[in-house]
Amino acid sequence: MKKLLMTTLISTLLLTACSQQESVGKVDGKEISKQSFESYLKHKNIPSSDAERAGRALNAYLERTALAAAIQKTEKLDGSLIAAEVEEFRKQVLLNRYFEMFLQDAISDDAVRNYYSNNIEKYQNAKVQVAHILLRVKPTTDESTRKAILTTAHEAYSKLQAGESFAEIARQYSEDKVSAAKGGSLGWINEGAVAPEFSEKAFAMQPDTISEPFLTSFGFHILKVLDGPRVVKKPLEAVKGDIRYQLRSQAKRAETERLLKSVKISQGR
Repeated sequence: MKKLLMTTLISTLLLTACSQQESVGKVDGKEISKQSFESYLKHKNIPSSDAERAGRALNAYLERTALAAAIQKTEKLDGSLIAAEVEEFRKQVLLNRYFEMFLQDAISDDAVRNYYSNNIEKYQNAKVQVAHILLRVKPTTDESTRKAILTTAHEAYSKLQAGESFAEIARQYSEDKVSAAKGGSLGWINEGAVAPEFSEKAFAMQPDTISEPFLTSFGFHILKVLDGPRVVKKPLEAVKGDIRYQLRSQAKRAETERLLKSVKISQGR
């Protein structure tokens, strides 16, 4: 308890001295300004009203300043290199602090909502639920083999036209074993997310209709539309993070260009 009281008393005296003088101490004869120390407290998120923490911080601040001065005296480090590193760090802090403040004010929740409303087509897509039967055709397949595969595809299609179950024919004929095990089902697919020929065909068909065999880069397909197509819109909550990031990036680029135009840049010869 006595130690705590003594520490508090010393801290209070230190802060009182700071309020009465422009200097908080000396290191190797050099005055350490009150303003520098107060900025240090702000950087460390230490309230000046907290006498005990501020007192400990002052001791650490003076000690680190003294240690840096002692190291500098040794002249064992490249002073110009350190100065360059410090200057680059200073620039980076300026950039970070400025754009943090600028972007916080520039991109509001209203700006995000307005962008979403004005660009709603970017956040909706058409989906269709399909099943297929695939008979694979490789790029190296010769013409006679290709015709034989197409004949098999038409055989499967004929059975479907005769009323046989699509799921059963898929399990029997399809070489896409993953979907075949599910009766040919591919689930819901987004428009344009699969081979162009496949997507175009799927979104042009009506539910419960079956296509004749058609060719894509994967082989011959027989396609059945199970449901859809339907348009699904992503809610604002699901995309507002992406929108905010996009708007912040645009605002940062524009502000960077504006700032650069306000300063003349030239290279020496």
